[in-house]
Amino acid sequence: MKYAVLIYEDPTSYDGLDEAALTALTGEYVAVRDDPTFVDGMRLQPGATATTVQVEDGELLLTDGPFADTKEILGGLFILDAGDLDTALEIAGRLPAARMGGKVEVRPLMEMPY
Repeated sequence: MKYAVLIYEDPTSYDGLDEAALTALTGEYVAVRDDPTFVDGMRLQPGATATTVQVEDGELLLTDGPFADTKEILGGLFILDAGDLDTALEIAGRLPAARMGGKVEVRPLMEMPY
């Protein structure tokens, strides 16, 4: 089963960390990327670069910034091909965002028939 691992980060969680600490955190993300369950992943540009699109009464409405006004922003995602949900959850729990003021959401992907 494939799972999306959505990584919500507190953009201030890395403030004040020195280069060695930042390198260590990056290493933790790379370790998950190197896990055999890893299929794909990407890091997103900061939330301030987002544009939210909405159509209301046929009119295109554009808003600068991410959709939700929350403390955490979607910072990136991984796709895992794990044998079961417990395996995907264990891997998600290894991500720094899960313990540094953010949250990691794990969601099964739908298999499309095409």
